[in-house]
Amino acid sequence: MFLETYRQIEEALRACTGEETVELTDGGEHADYATTVAFSLAKKLRKSPMVIATDLAAELTGRLADAGITVETKGPYINFHVSAAYVQDAVREALEPGYGKLPAHAGRVILEHTSANPNGPLHVGHIRNSIIGDTLARCFRKAGYPLEVQYYVNDMGRQIAIVSWGFDHVPKERLEDEKEDHHIARVYVAANREIEKEPAITGEVDHLMQLIEKGDPETQKKFREVVSHCLDGFKVTMGNLNVVHDRFVWESDFVRNGDMERIIDRIDRLPQAKHEGTLSLDLTECGFEKDYVIRRSDGTSVYAARDLAFHTWKGRNSDRMIDVLGADHKLIGSQLQCTLKLLGEKAPEIVIFEFVSLPEGSMSTRAGKFISADELVAEVTNKAFAEVSERRPELPADQREEIARAVAISAIRYDIVRISPEKSTVFDWKEALNFERQSGPYVQYSHARACSILEKAGAFDEAFTYTDEHEIALAKQIARFPAVIDQVVRELRPHLLATYARDLADQFNTFYRYVPVLKSEGEMRASRLTLVKAAQNTLKESLETLGIDAISTM
Repeated sequence: MFLETYRQIEEALRACTGEETVELTDGGEHADYATTVAFSLAKKLRKSPMVIATDLAAELTGRLADAGITVETKGPYINFHVSAAYVQDAVREALEPGYGKLPAHAGRVILEHTSANPNGPLHVGHIRNSIIGDTLARCFRKAGYPLEVQYYVNDMGRQIAIVSWGFDHVPKERLEDEKEDHHIARVYVAANREIEKEPAITGEVDHLMQLIEKGDPETQKKFREVVSHCLDGFKVTMGNLNVVHDRFVWESDFVRNGDMERIIDRIDRLPQAKHEGTLSLDLTECGFEKDYVIRRSDGTSVYAARDLAFHTWKGRNSDRMIDVLGADHKLIGSQLQCTLKLLGEKAPEIVIFEFVSLPEGSMSTRAGKFISADELVAEVTNKAFAEVSERRPELPADQREEIARAVAISAIRYDIVRISPEKSTVFDWKEALNFERQSGPYVQYSHARACSILEKAGAFDEAFTYTDEHEIALAKQIARFPAVIDQVVRELRPHLLATYARDLADQFNTFYRYVPVLKSEGEMRASRLTLVKAAQNTLKESLETLGIDAISTM
């Protein structure tokens, strides 16, 4: 309802002003919607904003009367208020399964996220990428977009060559119950220690990189086996975090199928191309001082060459492509965008995120100093189990374990995604697991409370009479959910959904605190239970779109 009404008002404002941009916003405490368009028209019309606002309000009143929208002015501001019918319709809509899903879009979206180097376990820095990316993916699907989520597999880089060398020269058998990615990390760390002791090994690693680029079958097979081994571990970790990829795209495929060489040939002919032993691009027109290297002096390509081939392929197979990248890839991402534009190809939209860390400090896979995502999940799950056991000691152990897992993933996913991507954050499990705080478990608990109320109520006939201010405020907050999904996919800011879910939980708990539900009678009781059911369904859809289980008991 919120989104449809917004568009009605927006259309009326455009018709009345002749302006394409009409600056319609949430009205805050004073109205349901508001506009400051009178200010932008004042200079053009050479009139006072107050006079313009008064004249516009009169015209808008006539246009919006049939929709039940009232218009008023507060000085130069124009405010809009919805009717009781809006509140009733909002609650009706929110009772539908899958509430919040927007009409289908024709444009195909490719979203790439995580794409971590397969040389050791995913750590907490990686999983901010995964969680941001997966939340965006869920929002795009909720918004009706055909979507493919991709993981770009780096199977040609120096790290993979080091791991491959390690398996041949410092073999370490996989331990019992050791995950594949943890096994890879032990080999990688051991190989790096050997290289530090004997720098000549670097030449052997370089030789492997030359062989892989030339398509040597034996080297390709070894690299593919090593990388597949690590990816098997990654998939378990991401599955535990409710993160799903549709497709794993291998970097080496763009060498084998000739796409990389075709891109290099096109770059070679660009006027910005520089041939000084290496092949590079002068990107000063995009504001970059350093050249963008495509091919080394020994004739081997760099990662950028394959990345350009990958993005050219993605761009030709999608209407919109999005990359989720860490802040350390900001320069690389900008150079990629610039080069694709020079080639006349579509450039990706890039979501840059700052890093999440733990109180323990920084991590390094190469040095063997990291806290894996697996360890983080295990630790938070143990702490969640202790919290659930204290709150619900009467539940069987297996049920408490199931709840603890859901709560732990909620704590991790919510705490990581709630911060806007451009801000760095430190994950603190004590805060993330606080049931009383505005956290993932807090939103889950609000959903469970709604489930409990409905269970106690038993059967009831739906009714839609609302007069109490808390009832109306909750219904209006529920109505906003589809608009939040729309905003997330337009602006690529998944934290907005986390904020909405928390605010909805707050509004529901405030309603429950001040408005009797089970003790009320007649149509009032039925209407309030219907509102609880709408809130429960909206909380469920919000949580699931955040990749969090909407459990019914805690």
